[in-house]
Amino acid sequence: KPASLDYVQAAALPLVGLTAWQTLIDLARLQSGQKVLIHAGSGGVGTFAIQLAKHLGAQVATTASAMNHPLMKSLGADVAIDYKTTRFEEVARNQDVVLDTQAGDTLLRSFEAVKPGGIVVTIGGRPDGKFARAWGLPLPLVWILGFLNRKVDRLAREKKVRFEYLFMHASGEQLEKISALVDQGVVKPILDKTYPLEAAAEAISYVESGHAVGKVVIRVED
Repeated sequence: KPASLDYVQAAALPLVGLTAWQTLIDLARLQSGQKVLIHAGSGGVGTFAIQLAKHLGAQVATTASAMNHPLMKSLGADVAIDYKTTRFEEVARNQDVVLDTQAGDTLLRSFEAVKPGGIVVTIGGRPDGKFARAWGLPLPLVWILGFLNRKVDRLAREKKVRFEYLFMHASGEQLEKISALVDQGVVKPILDKTYPLEAAAEAISYVESGHAVGKVVIRVED
């Protein structure tokens, strides 16, 4: 636990922190001066990924509703795109990295925003055959996932882009590095609401509504 945070704040870190770290650092190898597009910047992963990408020296673009643009800018976003009124691929072009959290049409359109040689990483889409092989899944499942993901794989080949599906894994070593960045004031957790344990169902319903900005935490006890 970062010394500068209380337990509720610290509870908001591991999932989003490790997801952003493994996407931007492990898979994308994001470098200073590169351009990254982060979808759903006001979400839990997005709010952390923006800060981490900015710390790494990247030029950061993100999608978020207009009301959340001030928060996006305060976290380090250079460009905030209102996904309700603007097609992000018309604004964010030639990106080195795209972090997709939405899947579906957003994932498919992301290939229009990334430059040849770049990378699209999704945490919201479905695993592909490559992911299934790497995880040692049964061959029939490798074939099925490859078939279901054929449109994405075809786009990646056509655009000469690397596509990766991320399934976040636990890492105490990475959490220590994230904690150090928090205590240095480089990144911070963004909390929307905190619920007591007896209101857990209400908390989950709020998250499912899609209106949360940052993380929602369930407090087990004081």
